[in-house]
Amino acid sequence: MNQSVTIIAEVKTHSPFGWKSEKSWDELFDVADSVGDLLSVHTDPRWNGSFDLIKKARALTTKPILAKGIHAHDSDIENALIAGADFVLVVGRIPNVHKDKCIIEPYTLEDLQSLPGGVRAVWNSRDLETGGMKQEDFKIARGHFPGWLCQASNIKTIDDVDDAADAVLVGTNLEQFATSLH
Repeated sequence: MNQSVTIIAEVKTHSPFGWKSEKSWDELFDVADSVGDLLSVHTDPRWNGSFDLIKKARALTTKPILAKGIHAHDSDIENALIAGADFVLVVGRIPNVHKDKCIIEPYTLEDLQSLPGGVRAVWNSRDLETGGMKQEDFKIARGHFPGWLCQASNIKTIDDVDDAADAVLVGTNLEQFATSLH
């Protein structure tokens, strides 16, 4: 793993695709806070998230917080920032507000390529519509996007992190990933 990669540790208790952690939000927060450069906290109820969890996390850490969710409306971005997030994940669109605080997750390679310069992006190997794997992995995405790019999903250990990633977002396998760091 590239030593300069930013670790975004996700506090993830559920997914809409049937996965559920055996750990509580508080237990996962402690792991995330111990290994993450940034902490990712869900706002979307489909992942058992809320804006109140951003407030809770803000009270527990001084580390930067990424509000993780679809954030389909600019008001969602505003609400996340008001709750205490430093950055906001936005899926499938370019917002009209706070672009400097947003990380964009495109659905397709074509969407990734069409992002304006200076935008931070995340390439999720999971298809958010089906929960299955995308055909295009991070290496392919990196070949289509020269800017700041975060690798996300299906990361279990440091061996899964691409050296060309600027950041890595780890959620479901956070405990296993944390162990691999030592």
